[in-house]
Amino acid sequence: MSEIKDYDVVIVGGGPGGLCAGLYAARAERNVVCLEKYLPGGQIAVTGEVEDYIGFESIQGSELGMKFAEHAKKFGLKIEMEEVEEVYCEGDYRLAKCASGNIYRAKALILSTGGTPVKLGVEGEQKYSGKGVSYCAICDGAFFRNQVIAVVGGGDAAVEEGAFLTKFASKVYIIHRRDELRAQKIIQQRAFDNDKVEFIWDTVVESINGDGTKVSDLTLKNVKTGESSKLEVGAIFVYIGFYPNTSMVKEKLNTDEGGYIVTDFKMETSVPGIFACGDVRSQLVRQVTNAVGDGTTAAVAAEKRLEALEDKEASRVG
Repeated sequence: MSEIKDYDVVIVGGGPGGLCAGLYAARAERNVVCLEKYLPGGQIAVTGEVEDYIGFESIQGSELGMKFAEHAKKFGLKIEMEEVEEVYCEGDYRLAKCASGNIYRAKALILSTGGTPVKLGVEGEQKYSGKGVSYCAICDGAFFRNQVIAVVGGGDAAVEEGAFLTKFASKVYIIHRRDELRAQKIIQQRAFDNDKVEFIWDTVVESINGDGTKVSDLTLKNVKTGESSKLEVGAIFVYIGFYPNTSMVKEKLNTDEGGYIVTDFKMETSVPGIFACGDVRSQLVRQVTNAVGDGTTAAVAAEKRLEALEDKEASRVG
């Protein structure tokens, strides 16, 4: 049976930012719950190896996510496997309505809902995710030193990350379905001037192939001639779009041109009492280290809000 459940703090999303926020909120002796529809750790739980999180030279993403969750739970964080469908306000309360019918209510709510890369939707993409298919050059580029790498896309992110990957790769092919790029001219020129970068125009990826454990090659198709070909690569990085997971928020939040939530220095959104951290927030880079820093700040700011509301209530009663 569905019910309304009251907490001091509700966190929507169990990624690194949400779990870190939960740790700090619980450590402040608040009654706090984190709602996550999949595995604790969020996107990192389906990441292969992580080697850029301070203190861990190398750790599997799923293991790091579980460490985050277990650490936070030791301080009293409750983690519920719930899919949040709506986030909205009622007076001083911030509510999260779930697919189960349960409603979680608190006077501070933290959004840690992350974002979702747009997928190619081709054969082999899901099978080799984390095994040569990636959506983050900063995260995974170093795993493919001295290998041939493919990048798919024609915007700023694809061209910039393609150039970045030349630090590790022996060769980077940038595959674009059109015959010209959408990236800014200065970014294009840097790529054109890089001897390690080669463009494959008017082409789409039809399938990602491998030996069952890692990517070995791509099947490509020229959209003008219809001709198919093979391209041997050790990895493919996809940059055809990325969108923040904000559809469940029914309140009008200030966002940037990409739809990412704009916050102040306290991680508070344009709606008081709703905070945001991690990939869903408008910022320069999206890394685990950013997310946990955001989560820390959001939790501390949420605590300040609760204290202010409690003081207000005490003075009213007094």
